[in-house]
Amino acid sequence: MLSSSKESYNDDDDDELSSADEVTDEEEENEEDEDEKEDEVSEEDEDDESEGDDNDEENEESSDDDEIPTSSEPPTTKKTTPLEEAKRHSFSSLGLSKWLSDQCRQMGVDEPTPVQVNCIPEVLAGRDVLGCSKTGTGKTLAFALPILEQLAVDPYGIYCLVLTPTRELAFQIADQFRALGKPIGLKDAVIVGGRDMIEQSKDLHRRPHAVIATPGRLADHLKSDENGTGRLFQRIKFLVLDEADQLLDGQYGDQLADIFGFLPKKRQTLLFSATITDALSQLHQVSVKKPFFYEDPSEIATVERLDQQYVLCPLAVKDAYLVYVVKNFHEKRPESSILVFSHTCRECQAVAVMFKGLGFNVGSLHSMISQQERLASLSKFRSGRLRILICTDVASRGLDIPRVDLVVNHNVPRSPKTYVHRVGRSARAGRFGSAISFVTQYDVSLLQEIENMVGKKLKQLTVNDKKVTQYVTQVLVAKREAEIKLDKQNFGEKREINKRKQMIMEGIDPSEVEHAIKQQRDRRKMHSKQRVDTLQKNVATAHLKRKKVT
Repeated sequence: MLSSSKESYNDDDDDELSSADEVTDEEEENEEDEDEKEDEVSEEDEDDESEGDDNDEENEESSDDDEIPTSSEPPTTKKTTPLEEAKRHSFSSLGLSKWLSDQCRQMGVDEPTPVQVNCIPEVLAGRDVLGCSKTGTGKTLAFALPILEQLAVDPYGIYCLVLTPTRELAFQIADQFRALGKPIGLKDAVIVGGRDMIEQSKDLHRRPHAVIATPGRLADHLKSDENGTGRLFQRIKFLVLDEADQLLDGQYGDQLADIFGFLPKKRQTLLFSATITDALSQLHQVSVKKPFFYEDPSEIATVERLDQQYVLCPLAVKDAYLVYVVKNFHEKRPESSILVFSHTCRECQAVAVMFKGLGFNVGSLHSMISQQERLASLSKFRSGRLRILICTDVASRGLDIPRVDLVVNHNVPRSPKTYVHRVGRSARAGRFGSAISFVTQYDVSLLQEIENMVGKKLKQLTVNDKKVTQYVTQVLVAKREAEIKLDKQNFGEKREINKRKQMIMEGIDPSEVEHAIKQQRDRRKMHSKQRVDTLQKNVATAHLKRKKVT
């Protein structure tokens, strides 16, 4: 594992290098997000390494008329109930049958949460519902339980459609539907990218009760077989948008418009999210039916049992601070689980390779690896066989990992709502948890925006700079070797293949396609060279300082 050596480090010497590195990362992040969005638009020909469901950028809201039929009636807002009052209720008192209450107890859920207490009766009453509640408060059960209650009375397929922005969340929701619906023989189908479309089509034609899907792949199925697959969705009773704010921010507008065109006007629409945006707040005016709106009463957007801190550090040696904090936390709590978030797939994989080079057992989760690898990493982390998971924001939305003791933001999120979703992976279901964000000289304004969003000041975690500098050289060398390894593996080449495929499908001239791909490849190589050169300079600087000390 990591060993220490004595050297000193001056923050001021690396400001110029840090700034150049930051610009490179920002350019690459924007390019990566744009490509991932394009991949999600059409997943028809994707193989097992398909990607494109974890983009978290905001765009304009879709204005499709069928998507948002108008209603002149204002929403009914129910006065929120505090947690103490919610505990006075049981699942049976909410109108659920005994078999569902028994299933909840078997899953270890004995009492309903406030979002469940407020939303379940409204769903059973036939209302459209818009629910906004903190992460880890049981929003999935708030829509799954009443849907299953009504399905048991009049079972047919396809009965409900659940849309979600990420594949991992789709599989998780399907697992919960399966566990709850076992007594009634529930049948479900998960329709996401990275899986064989022919097999998925067969699954849909078996008319499962519940379909859980990402928008891109489902839209591909519907458009490719309008008179077959498309007709299967004409009788659905429920449409659920989980993580609705992300789905309705605009990037999925075309796919949602295609999907909504196959759905009946007469249906219940349920929308749930941990954060509320302008697009989501206006939905009460455009719901199919008179909507019921529930919002968590707390002014603080994160749970109370989450200890939120930040570490101030120079950008050039941020990786050394990251390794030091993770190493100390892991050594003091060897049974703990640590989730580390990075901005881009490239950075995520480089950090994972760096940690492995330093002797840590870590896994990675991002859209540039196959679906099989993604699910394997998540499964190992959930089961405790893997204690440290490096990931992108594909893991920030809705995933219910039983225990995450520490969430680390390697990069401060550019959007405060992304921060809320990231740190929401910890301190779930009443547990205690911690979140640490690494703040460089360029991130202070982002930190202030986050503090305004969550409604509280984050505490500064004091780190012993002298101890951190003992690892600077080792960490920088490991990071440089990781970057070189990714270059040799042609990391990012799959994005070029997907982009070429998308541009060809759009009818763009082949010569223009090749020119665009060449430009993307050249940018990728230039960014990679800049990163390696910067790391090499920082290593040389660290060696020089070490010699001066000795």
